[in-house]
Amino acid sequence: MSRREFVRLLRRAYSQVPPEFRDALDNLDVAVEEWPDSEVMESVGGGEALFGLYHGVPLPEREGGPGAAGLPDRITIYRQPILRSCKTRAQAEREIRITLWHELGHYLGLGEEDLDRLGYG
Repeated sequence: MSRREFVRLLRRAYSQVPPEFRDALDNLDVAVEEWPDSEVMESVGGGEALFGLYHGVPLPEREGGPGAAGLPDRITIYRQPILRSCKTRAQAEREIRITLWHELGHYLGLGEEDLDRLGYG
């Protein structure tokens, strides 16, 4: 799958976020990178493939509330690990959505247990 198609699927997944959650997404950048670098892998403990990563301070933990952010928070979606783990376009599309929504959950303050319970673990 081309990078362009991957980004298109990512945009579609973002557009499917329910409006009540999408309205809370402010000062947030979503980027696609091919692979996580060694520094990123080390920061998350290495091991398995990394599909996405949220960089920032979750909304509930911010001093001064949601509008207090300076630079945008960032979600990075890693294209190659997702594509290499999926055999079909449909699987890739599903994984892109799950990964994006998982990282958006972190931005909104959800932990791994919450995300697992919601099916985005």
